[in-house]
Amino acid sequence: MAIQGALPVEFGTVFPHGAYALGVEPVTDFETKRPQLDKNTGLPLWAVDVIDADPEARGKAKSVKVKVAAEHCPTLPDEVPGLPFRPVEFEQMSVMPYVDDSGRRPRVAYSLRARGVKTPGGNGAASRKAPAAAGASGSKDAG
Repeated sequence: MAIQGALPVEFGTVFPHGAYALGVEPVTDFETKRPQLDKNTGLPLWAVDVIDADPEARGKAKSVKVKVAAEHCPTLPDEVPGLPFRPVEFEQMSVMPYVDDSGRRPRVAYSLRARGVKTPGGNGAASRKAPAAAGASGSKDAG
C-alpha cells in the first residue's frame, strides 16, 4: 500500500470550529508507570486534553486528546479573559485511523498527532512549538 503511517491533515480540517485546551499531562505506560516515548523520536509524549468547539460534536467526539512528542511539557496559550477554556491550535497535525475493539462492537477511531501547540492564528513569537517534536502522536477518539 502506498500510504504508510499517519496522514498529514490541516488543523482546520480536524477542528473546523476551533478547539479549546483543558490541560497537558505526561503520557505514562499503564504497566510500568514510566513516561511513554514516541517511537520515531524517542521523546516523551504529552497528551493535551481538548474540547472540540463543533456544536454538533457529541459524546466521545466532544473531548479528545492530541499527543505531542517533546523533551519538555508543551506550553499552552495564555487564558483569554471571559472564556472558561484556552483557545488552541495545533501545528503540523496528522491522523492515523485504527480499529477500536474495546467496546461492544469494533469501530474506526482516530489517533491525532501534532508537532506543536500555538495560539489560534498566532505565528512567530506567539507560537509555542514543542521543542524537537519531530514525530508526535495523539488520539481523536480517546483511544
